[in-house]
Amino acid sequence: MGNIKIVGMEKLQKKLKKNVQMDDVKRVVRHNGAEMQTKAQQNAPVDTGTLKRSIGLEITDSGMTAEVGPTADYAPYVELGTRFMDAQPYLGPAFKDQKEKFKKDMKKLVE
Repeated sequence: MGNIKIVGMEKLQKKLKKNVQMDDVKRVVRHNGAEMQTKAQQNAPVDTGTLKRSIGLEITDSGMTAEVGPTADYAPYVELGTRFMDAQPYLGPAFKDQKEKFKKDMKKLVE
């Protein structure tokens, strides 16, 4: 039997470690995005439930970005208000709450 020599094993190990870390980052992004979606849905005022049901989560940039937002046409009017009705923020407060948790989760990854 002959000998087997693996060239570049150290580079491979470094890449694997980096990929594991990126997978962890993607997991944190996905988890925090889902939590923000839930918070926004809980905060949304309910008349018919259309606004609440329209709040979705989209993961983009190969898992590095989570986008939470409503698809209902009137959503910005509810969030920001109009001259005829007061604002009923649901997305902003959810973002503010989740932002701090996201920062803590990311900090845990680099410690």
